[in-house]
Amino acid sequence: MFNAETITNVANAAYVVAALLFILALAGLSKHETSKAGNAFGMAGMGVALIATIVLAINNKIEPLGLALLVGAMAVGAAIGLWRARVVEMTGMPELIALLHSFVGLAAVLVGWSGYLHAEFDPNSQGALELAKEGMLGIHSAEVFIGVFIGAVTFTGSIVANLKLSAKISSSPLMLPGKNFLNVGSLVLFVALTVWFVISPNLWLLVGVTALALLLGWHLVASIGGGDMPVVVSMLNSYSGWAAAASGFLLSNDLLIITGALVGSSGAYLSYIMCKAMNRSFISVIAGGFGIEAGPAEDKDYGEHREITAEGAAELLGSADSVIITPGYGMAVAQAQYGVADLTRKLREKGVNVRFGIHPVAGRLPGHMNVLLAEAKVPYDIVLEMDEINDDFDDTAVVLVIGANDTVNPAASEDPSSPIAGMPVLTVWNAENVIVFKRSMASGYAGVQNPLFFRDNTQMLFGDARDRVNDILAAL
Repeated sequence: MFNAETITNVANAAYVVAALLFILALAGLSKHETSKAGNAFGMAGMGVALIATIVLAINNKIEPLGLALLVGAMAVGAAIGLWRARVVEMTGMPELIALLHSFVGLAAVLVGWSGYLHAEFDPNSQGALELAKEGMLGIHSAEVFIGVFIGAVTFTGSIVANLKLSAKISSSPLMLPGKNFLNVGSLVLFVALTVWFVISPNLWLLVGVTALALLLGWHLVASIGGGDMPVVVSMLNSYSGWAAAASGFLLSNDLLIITGALVGSSGAYLSYIMCKAMNRSFISVIAGGFGIEAGPAEDKDYGEHREITAEGAAELLGSADSVIITPGYGMAVAQAQYGVADLTRKLREKGVNVRFGIHPVAGRLPGHMNVLLAEAKVPYDIVLEMDEINDDFDDTAVVLVIGANDTVNPAASEDPSSPIAGMPVLTVWNAENVIVFKRSMASGYAGVQNPLFFRDNTQMLFGDARDRVNDILAAL
């Protein structure tokens, strides 16, 4: 039989293996071709981590009730996860991910409070005396306070993101008087309370910072408009990683620290990339309420729009030598990606050069459109990012805008008063013909009217995107 020390060493080695698998998962998920392998690495890493955790718990002579609770919690979590994964639609994936981030935040808050009750709550407890003997009580207090703060911000921020993405609350930004002062003031107050708590741990200080962080998380995300929510989801992903890392320090768990740091840093870097693509300030993302300084857009009379039928669209496509398709959230809602893939194949068989232009924040989640197109077996090599394809619209015969709105809005570059002013967009209006698939003339998720719909070279094809694509296929 292995002794206790050997089992501990093997379990810690398993944690290192799990961490390496998580790194391989991130590497695999960075490309379409290796994304399935990346998911497999991630699942394997989590499986290794869970087994190692149970082995360590048994090795540390956990009480039978504690072991039963641990295994039971894992079983319940796995069952709920499998059920949600099976029933969720791709259109509901962004809000589901936001909700999952809230669970990580809540877990960090509970771990922080547990750490406080273990030590600081009773200065004469065994935990407090051991930490004081090692000179670590002050560090532990800082870990508790910071972990609770990050977790609570992540929790309520993710809840608000979920509600906005699922249209249960308005996507418009909340404009409280002095909102920037409220955010910065909350951070300054947090720093002051942290110093106070480290010097003199107190239950009411922990209650106060928990309430402060819950309110700050709610306000940070509520202050951001719907058009910028993909970046917010990415940033909340980063917050959840740092919350997990904070829990790892409290629990002295190296795997949580490593995993949390991986998630936190990769989420922050993804947010940075997206902010650059949207001409936004990365710092202002963290502060909340970015990109809305221009104020609400004014109602303007852009004239009359023109309509086209599916047969007319098929005629234009049949005579075109080059076509670019720019998908958006409307394609996901209509589940039109399979029809779009069929249309792509048919046009390519006719010798038409068909490509896709993907905006960095198309949909409700980074990479949302890429996942849908890959699911429909659209070749990877014709799916191009905005920077790769924007210069090609001038030489394009027909552009199909399928469910996109804010990401193809010329007001971003032409109207300084627009709420999305300065955001780089797909310059579809430079093509010879633009066909926009929409259910109605309603504004997009950011609540901004799109002057593209009224341009001389634009025609509107109304109705469900999947039905209209199928009608075009039939006409072809």
